[in-house]
Amino acid sequence: MSAVDRGRYTCVVQGREAAGQEITAMRARELGRKSVVVGDMVSLVGDASGDQGTLARIVRVAPRRSVLRRSADDTDPVERVIVANAEQLGIVTALADPPPRPRLIDRFLVAAYDAGLAPLLLLTKADLASPDDILAAYNPLGVRYLVTGRPLAEASLDELRALLAGRISVLVGHSGVGKSTLVNALIPEAGRAVGTVSAVTGRGRHTSSSVVALRLPGGGWIIDTPGLRSFGLGHISADRVVQAFPDLAEGVAACPPGCTHLEADCALDAWVGEHDQGGALAARLDSLRRLLRSREGRDDT
Repeated sequence: MSAVDRGRYTCVVQGREAAGQEITAMRARELGRKSVVVGDMVSLVGDASGDQGTLARIVRVAPRRSVLRRSADDTDPVERVIVANAEQLGIVTALADPPPRPRLIDRFLVAAYDAGLAPLLLLTKADLASPDDILAAYNPLGVRYLVTGRPLAEASLDELRALLAGRISVLVGHSGVGKSTLVNALIPEAGRAVGTVSAVTGRGRHTSSSVVALRLPGGGWIIDTPGLRSFGLGHISADRVVQAFPDLAEGVAACPPGCTHLEADCALDAWVGEHDQGGALAARLDSLRRLLRSREGRDDT
């Protein structure tokens, strides 16, 4: 499944003479309320010729290997599936214009670890600001990264192709960070709309309005998503959220059983005070606690 638009699903055929051909389909009634999203592997019946004006029917959705999902907010446990069967989550963050949002990066990392996706940090607009602070915060996690400037250097583009080759990767980030610019550089014929950043609010304007999967020339797929200003984690348990902060794991181990990490006497405070250098661990602990409080409706992150 490569795209969904107003009840019509674009499917790319595999394993037959017409492999690679795009077919438009609709959901069959027998699927009931089962969701069908970009990345799903589906079975079709009916007119699968792909001729203009024809419409096949989706009658089966194969079991998903992975699911990237979010909730409306942190207090809503109802999950909304964004993409199925991805292998890698490309977290696109501008270093300036708009400024980076580490707490949103942390949310994406929680979602990646929960879904079993390998995170990849893509830092754009390095011509405007240094990546040093962001890299200092996330290098201890062992997250792979790529720093790019404008214009996008051919060497950076080659490195990005290598990171994506042969894999199904989904790009996420808030509006204006450069997701569509990266997609258009990789696949010029994609023609994804590129937005600007408001001089008044400092926020990017939404351009991409739907999730779409595009085949990479060297093999693999890249899935572009609309800009996200929030990413609810209400469907992920507090324990899973804590596990997504492996750089704090040693301090968490020192906490007594049942510690919510929000108590005034939480052992994490003493551990961070002893091990922090430059404030990176303190910032991460603050982000963790904001996420935990937000899940309980006690704080707005």
